Amino acid sequence: MPRGRRPKGGAAERGTPPGAGRYYMISVVAKSYGIHPQTLRLYEREGLLKPSRTEGNTRLYSEEDLRQLEVILNLTRDLGVNLAGVEIILNMRKKMEQVQRETSEFVGYVKEELLRGNREGWQQRIEQALVRLPPTPLAPVAQPVVVSGAAAGPPPGAPQDERQD
Repeated sequence: MPRGRRPKGGAAERGTPPGAGRYYMISVVAKSYGIHPQTLRLYEREGLLKPSRTEGNTRLYSEEDLRQLEVILNLTRDLGVNLAGVEIILNMRKKMEQVQRETSEFVGYVKEELLRGNREGWQQRIEQALVRLPPTPLAPVAQPVVVSGAAAGPPPGAPQDERQD
């Protein structure tokens, strides 16, 4: 089997713990991906992989674990990222997926509210509630300062005009 490819069923399939689906033992995963079992243990120790365990404490890798392993191997082998970088990238991916889910939920909520608003006649209420105002300049126009009472001359510190008429 080519390096970096997911194992395909057959003898690789092991028991099905509570999560159901296919699970693979460490030796099968290591052989399938062309890596040493210690490398998989290192990835687990670093928190990059979290395989489930049997009652006998044997590591079992799920399909999700294998997808995560493929990402890790792609980053380390193909892109030359070290394990600290892999950890940062995986955490950022997780955060991005969370933000994407939250954004999708929010957009769905807004769409629901807009549809509900259309059914309840909000459009007419909004149009009646808005008031048109005349346009105003974006920046205020500076008004000249008028000094009353005193002789108006240049401000203090300004150059004096030495001409005499």
